[in-house]
Amino acid sequence: MPLDRIVRGANDHPPMKQRARTLARLLGPHRARRPGPSHSTEADAALNAIWHVVCAIPRGRVSTYGAVARAAGLPGRARQAGYALRIAPRGLNLPWHRVVGAGGRIVFPKSSRAHLEQARRLRAEGVRVRDGRIPAAEMTTLDEP
Repeated sequence: MPLDRIVRGANDHPPMKQRARTLARLLGPHRARRPGPSHSTEADAALNAIWHVVCAIPRGRVSTYGAVARAAGLPGRARQAGYALRIAPRGLNLPWHRVVGAGGRIVFPKSSRAHLEQARRLRAEGVRVRDGRIPAAEMTTLDEP
């Protein structure tokens, strides 16, 4: 459903209207059909901060989406960290596989290609993965700003 219709249809429900505006603000800069600059400077800064933190995770270590967001100066925005990894250009070659969910859990469904790929990449770096989880000893703490 186009974003414009979501925003228009939400006018009758104030909580939905707020969510639709938030969604439009977050996704709007990244829409391919939008004329003009592709990102706002605020969105660029947040994405770049998250990408820099992910690049700083050492080989053979793992962090969580929440820790990445906190280290990027965006506390409470674990989902934004996941979004930033999802839209990252392939050319950045981000080590996305070093970021897992809370408790060291791979967040992709177990039988999905992404889950298998993340587990394979982590094992290649010497990280132990058992039943889609990474032991606490393999987790790294990131320096917060």
